[in-house]
This record gives sequence, C-alpha cells and structure tokens, in this order.
Amino acid sequence: MKRATRGVCLLLGSVAALLTAGASGAAALDDATREQLRNLRVEDVQTELAGWHPDNDFSLFWKLDVPETLARQVRIDLYYRVLDLAGVELVPRTPATTPSSVRHFSIDPPGDLPLQPGRYVAEVWFEADGSEGRRAQSAVEFDDRRPATAIPFAGPEWVRGDAEPVLRIAHPAGPQPLSGIRGYAVSIRRDAPGPPCAEPDRCSEAETDLDGGAGDDTLALGPLAEGSHFVSVVAVSGAGLRSPTAESLEIKVDATPPELTLGGADGSWSNQPVRVVARATDALSGMAVAGAGGPRTTIAVDGGTPTVVQGDEAAAIVAGDGVHTVTASARDAAGNVRGEGDGSAAPSAPVRIDEAPPTVSFARAGDPAAPELIEASVNDGLSGPAPSRGAIAVRPAGSGQAFEPLRTTVSAGRLSAQWDSDSYPRGEYEFRATGYDAAGNPTSTTLRASGARMLLTNPVKAEAALRFGFGGRQLVWHRCVRAGEGRRCRREVIKSFERRPATRVIPYGRGLQVGGRLVAASGAPLPGFTVDLVETFAAGATTQTRTTQVTTDAAGVFLAHLAPGPSRRVEARFGGGRLLTRSTSRQLRLGVQTAVRLRASTARAAIGGAAVVFSGSVERLGAAIPSYGRPVQLQFRLPGMPWTEFRTVQTDAEGRFHYPYSFSDDDSRGVRFLFRAYAPPQPGWPYEPAVSRPVTVTGS
Repeated sequence: MKRATRGVCLLLGSVAALLTAGASGAAALDDATREQLRNLRVEDVQTELAGWHPDNDFSLFWKLDVPETLARQVRIDLYYRVLDLAGVELVPRTPATTPSSVRHFSIDPPGDLPLQPGRYVAEVWFEADGSEGRRAQSAVEFDDRRPATAIPFAGPEWVRGDAEPVLRIAHPAGPQPLSGIRGYAVSIRRDAPGPPCAEPDRCSEAETDLDGGAGDDTLALGPLAEGSHFVSVVAVSGAGLRSPTAESLEIKVDATPPELTLGGADGSWSNQPVRVVARATDALSGMAVAGAGGPRTTIAVDGGTPTVVQGDEAAAIVAGDGVHTVTASARDAAGNVRGEGDGSAAPSAPVRIDEAPPTVSFARAGDPAAPELIEASVNDGLSGPAPSRGAIAVRPAGSGQAFEPLRTTVSAGRLSAQWDSDSYPRGEYEFRATGYDAAGNPTSTTLRASGARMLLTNPVKAEAALRFGFGGRQLVWHRCVRAGEGRRCRREVIKSFERRPATRVIPYGRGLQVGGRLVAASGAPLPGFTVDLVETFAAGATTQTRTTQVTTDAAGVFLAHLAPGPSRRVEARFGGGRLLTRSTSRQLRLGVQTAVRLRASTARAAIGGAAVVFSGSVERLGAAIPSYGRPVQLQFRLPGMPWTEFRTVQTDAEGRFHYPYSFSDDDSRGVRFLFRAYAPPQPGWPYEPAVSRPVTVTGS
C-alpha cells in the first residue's frame, strides 16, 4: 500500500500501443482477426488505493494486452465513465486516448451539489470495428465524514512505577462514517498533550496505532517513567480522516514508596506509657484517605498485630517496663508500599519504659578529711541513674523550713555537694538528697545507707580566730590623765592584740601599723595563711575600700602598715579553708584629723590702720572639696579667756581661704591676741575636726 495524500493520483496502465493508428478499417478484417478482437478484454480496472477515499479526486488504471498483429490491423479506442449505484451517470463517456499514462477525474454530481459519501462504479471499455468490448468495472468509494471524538481512560489517577497502564478508548458517539472506524491514533508526551497525527484532519495507516476497527480499543502503554504523562487519542475513519478534537488524559506515575517517621519513639527512657505515632508522607500520589484500597498506615508493637489506619497516620500506646520495638508500614495512593515485605525495611524504633523510682542514700558526710563534702548514691536496675539530674539540699534540723538547695555535681550515679558551712550559723542541720533515674523517676531521702538520719552539727570544720589591733608585735601605750593645769601619763606595753584599743585618732598625713594573729580554737598558731586587711574609708573619700593581703608567720602573726589617708574602719578577714572555718576580726576605727593651716600677714596690727589678712588652707589627701568649698571657723583668744569664733569663711575648691580683719578698738592697743582656724565636722568630709597652730597678732 502506498501513502494516501490529498488529491489522490492513481496511475494509468500503459496503453500507448492502443492509441496508435496502424490498422485498416473494419471491412478489411478477416474472420480470424475478428475472433481475436472479440476475445480482447479490459482487465484489472481499479483505483490506486483500493478502499475508501477522503477526497473527490481519483485516478484509474487498467490493463489491456493487445497482440502486436491485432494492433497493426485494427484501431482500438478506450473510454471510461462513472455511475452511481442507481445507474445515474456522473462522469459521462470520456475517451482515454491521450498520450498520458495517467487518467485523473473527479465526480461532479448534477446541480453542483457536493459529492455525498458512498460507493460509485467506474467503467472502462474499448471500441473497435464498430463494436465495443465488455465493460470492466471498479468500485470508487468516497467518504469525507470525520468520526466523532474518542474518549480515553486508563483507570486510577496514579499508577505504580512497576505497573503497565492500559489505555481504554470509548468508541466515538453518534452515527459512524460510512467508511467505518479504521482504528485509533495515540500519542504519549511528558510535557503537555499533543496531536497523534502530523496532519490536522487525517492520519496515515502508519500513524494509526490500533487499526483493528472500532473494537480494537485497548492499548498497553508499557512501563512509564515516574512523573506525568499526557495521552492523546483520535478515532480514524476507514477513509483515514481523524476526529476533529484530540481528547487527552494525564497518567501520573509514582515509583517511590512513601516516607515514614515514628514520632514519640526517640529512644530515650520514659517513666510512663508512650504514645507513638507513625506518619507517612508521599510527595507524588500522596496519602489522602480514599477508602479501603487507598493509602494506609500501620503500626505494631513488639511484633504484635498491627493497627491499620486509612490515611497518613497511625498511633499506638506502648506500656510496661522494659525495651519495646515499634514498627510501621505505609502504602501510598499509587500502591507503592514501604515496610510490607516488599523488600523495603520496615521503619522501627525502640521505646524504653521504666516506671519504678531509683534508690537513693547518703554515702559520705562529716568526713574529717573533707568535712564539707556531702555525697549520695543513686542506683537503678533498669534505666540507670540520670547522668545530669539530682540535688542535695540543707535546712536547720527540726525547723520545718524549706530545704535550701546546694550546688550539686551529678556523675556516675553519685550526687556531690560542697556545703559552705561558714555561711551558716552554729547548730544542727539535716540534709536531703533527690536522685533521678534516666526515665525521670525521682526519689528523695534524708537517710544514710545505714538508715540513720543525715545530720551534721555546724561548725563541721576546725574553728579559726583572728586577734587584731593597732600596733606591731607589741603596742607602747601612754595612758594619760589631767592633773591640774597639765596631764600625767603612764607608759604601758600591750602585747595581746585583743586588749589593744579599738579606736585611734592620728594627725593628718601619718600612717599607722596594725597587726594580728590567726589561731585555732585551741590557741595554736596557724602559719602560712593569707589574711585580708580591709580598709573601709569614711564617706567623702575618693576611695571606698582598699584590701591588702598579708601572710601569717610561724607564730600566726601578721603585720601591716596603713598608708596615710582619710579616716577609716579596718578589719582582718580570713577566708577559711578546706578544714578551717572563716573568721573575721573585730573592727578598728582609725580617725585622721583634718590638716588646717593659718597665717597672718603681720604680727602687729595698727589700730585704725591697714587690715591684717588671715589666710590658710585645708589639705585634702584622698578627699575632694566641692566647688563651693568647705567652712572654716576663725577663732581668737585673750590670755585667760576661752577661744571665741569671730568669723566663718568658705574655702575654694583647692581648700584655700583668706580673710582681712581691721583693728579699730583702742582697747586693743598693746593687747596680744591669739588666732587659730578650726575645721568643724561636716557631712561627707572624711576627716576628723581639728585646729591649726595659733598665730599671734599684737595691737599697736
């Protein structure tokens, strides 16, 4: 078969010998020649493609073998015509004597009406010697009607990757073309639907995938790659015309099993039943509920009967002490399965449950080698002790107060706490240990392993004491009492630090030695330990505190020199040790007098003359004078009289002051006056009140 095209061209058999005029008239024929002519037949008249044609454009070819002797004697003419089945002549008698070997014709019904689909008859014959030969006939079949749409379907929306989708085609609706249905043309594309045939209105026999007629409506598509495939279908008539519209469907292929996770089964220990959830996800066909044959998820505990749930999630409650195994499986909408004996491993996870609490007891406390170390043991036979959870707490024994937690270290089934006993008053204390197992079960106890209560009497360490006072290894002290107009003093040497006075007042700009001794409760010296001397300066000092570290000698004695500066309080502090308690000495008070100086511009003052200028300053080592200054009282005294204030002046920020004073009273002539400056107490000034040395001015 050759390929049919629009305007079918059908080959005409060669009849050149018949069209030559090489014979004489009929009257010259002898009987033998006439007999030979009567036996001449036109044979094998047919159109090129036997069968139905979609176009009104035909060609005929035929075969007429004329012996050479007859061709030289008789002129033979060929004719053809086309009739409908009722005998109506549509193509009249037409000679076929052209030199061409091809005869084309179209069928033109009367009245310029379109040619209707149907079967027609083409006749070919020859005429010679006044007679015509037997007419040879061939059927001419014409059908330009296109079949209706063919609808494809292929079962579920999604198919597995290892499945072979089968395409089924619903037959075109309505009356079929006269030529019938040759079959169906099918195309499969990945990106978008596409027509099955190259021509917009017809399909060749090669393009007709199913050519067994309308009933040949099933096509196995073979394994398809994962993803979407678009199948387009047209029906093809017996004349080769296709449906006006190609109907398409999308076939989705999912070759990947669903993913599965087990929530709630992280492998850690639990102290109660655990709810485990199997969740399935599928990026292609999905896990949406679609009935008994649709997606499902299963979960099973310890190999038992699984729980089957339609959709993407199934849950189970795991209970009972021990280690359990949970498994799961899933099937997606395409039928891909995971974990159901299909070769893919069933996801599994352990669930560990321990509902029994651990045992806890105090193991070490009150050890003379480590008196503040408190330890407890934690034991558990199933999940084991928690690696990082637990606490030791303390409270006064019998107090009913809430336990106060201590900083606790947890490791290898042991709780350890270092009790800062120095921070607690004397007395008896009880302790509580709380331990956990790995599942989170707690146990609290106040008992030792022997069953006795865990009690300690504070202090648990050896007591240390500080003796502290002014002076060096010994203090030379002068005790003075007034005796008439003077004082009487007695020299006294004091060696004991605790017997030395707790208060000293010294002039401005001087330092002072202090000392002390660190001893045990028994009085034994504690050599080689560090003691902090803490100076807390009075309000208004530029430095608030100062700490100096000293080390005790073989006798437990420490000495230090306090640098000059403002008034302060001083104490010694011992930070304690692993075996010794902390200790703080008594507090010493060191008062430092203000340094105030006074000068007079002259020692003799003329009555009614120039003023005497008194000037001076207030020193400020370690202190600051405000911008508005600080007050200074100017005082005078006559022989045998008390000191009397006659003026209060204000210094500048540098502590300087001056004041001019005029002598105008004649009674002052020849009188010798004493003048001094007095720095009174003032809030925020870190020095003691003090007076300057007096100056003398005589009136003249």
